[in-house]
Amino acid sequence: MITTIKHIKITHSIELLMSIIVTSPCPESKVEELGIKNWPIWTCEASSFDWTYDDKETCLLLEGEVTVTPEGGQPVKFGAGDLVIFPSGMVCRWDIHQAVRKHYRFGD
Repeated sequence: MITTIKHIKITHSIELLMSIIVTSPCPESKVEELGIKNWPIWTCEASSFDWTYDDKETCLLLEGEVTVTPEGGQPVKFGAGDLVIFPSGMVCRWDIHQAVRKHYRFGD
């Protein structure tokens, strides 16, 4: 029974590490604290594609609406004004419903 409990805790921890974190809406104080306005900007028209995160990504959507579905996980929707963190190692599917424009940063 102890082994089962440890297994559940480890599995739960792995799921949390592979979770997409969304702060909606992102407070202006956080934008300033992280220096987000100085980050590069990425744009993409409405489309769908598979993606693997080799590194952690933090982004702030300026425009658009997206659903990202982690492999084996539940879809996560977010849009303009949301701060989103994707974990390193995550494999997912991006479905861009409305063209995206976002500030982004890879790494910690």
